[in-house]
This record gives sequence, C-alpha cells and structure tokens, in this order.
Amino acid sequence: MRFRTIALVFFVLLVAAFVALNLNEFTRVSPLNLGVATVAVPLGLVMLILLAVVTLAFLGVTLYMQSSNLIETRNYARELATQRELADKAEASRFTELRHYLDTQATAEQRRETAADSVLAERFTQQNALLEARLDQTEKMLAAQIGDLQGRLEAPGSQRFARS
Repeated sequence: MRFRTIALVFFVLLVAAFVALNLNEFTRVSPLNLGVATVAVPLGLVMLILLAVVTLAFLGVTLYMQSSNLIETRNYARELATQRELADKAEASRFTELRHYLDTQATAEQRRETAADSVLAERFTQQNALLEARLDQTEKMLAAQIGDLQGRLEAPGSQRFARS
C-alpha cells in the first residue's frame, strides 16, 4: 500500500478510537441554531456525520480523478500504439521505396555497364580489323619488296651474288 492510504486508514482509526473513548460527550444533546429554527441535537454526532460526509466526498473525488486519469492514460496508450504502428508502416514504406530506388539504380548501372561493354567490344573489333588490315598491307609490302629484291638478284648483271 502507498503511504497516503496507510495514513488515511490510520487517521480513520484514530478518529474512531477518539469517538469510542468520548461517546458520552458526542451523544449529549445541545441546542443548535440553524438560522430559522433552533434544534436540540447531539453536536458531537452532527460534527462526526459532517466529518464522515467530507471524508466520503474526498474519497469520491479522489476515486473519480484516479479513474479519469486511468481512462486518459489508456486512451493515450492506444493513441501512442496507433502512432507507433503508423510510424512503423511509414518506415517500412520508406524501406520499400529505398529498395525500389536501389533496384532501379542497380538496373540502370547494369544497362550502362552492358552498353559500355558493347561499345568496348565494338571498338576492340574495329581495332582488331584495322590491325589485321595493316598486317596484311605490311605483309603485301614486305612480299613485294622481297619479290623486287629477288628480281634484282636474278636479273642479268647481278651475278656477283650468285654462287659458283
């Protein structure tokens, strides 16, 4: 139990013990002026009843405040759970959107890479064809020069290089 509850119970027990010890004084009749009339009632019992009414009113107000606070706390908890769920959905949506964006970027990068590979392969093929053409040209020129040299060697007057 909380300290306030223990103090309240202790206070009620203390008042009950005081009333039990002084019951004769609480039940003694006295005249009370109510403004319009005078009534003969026990003053102690009237004060005790007023104390009980005020205490019950205090307990009722306290109970009402605690229950309204509890209801408000539950409403806030529900609202917080709803907001947390919305935040989780938004976060999942952002992750999905990010994944879609990354997939799009990866696909675009693959396309660029494929295009670059095809351009590179085409250039390589062109360079290879150019190299083969130059090699053929060089081979033909070399063959022509060798043929020319052979023709010079075999011509009449160039016997000095021939073997005897």
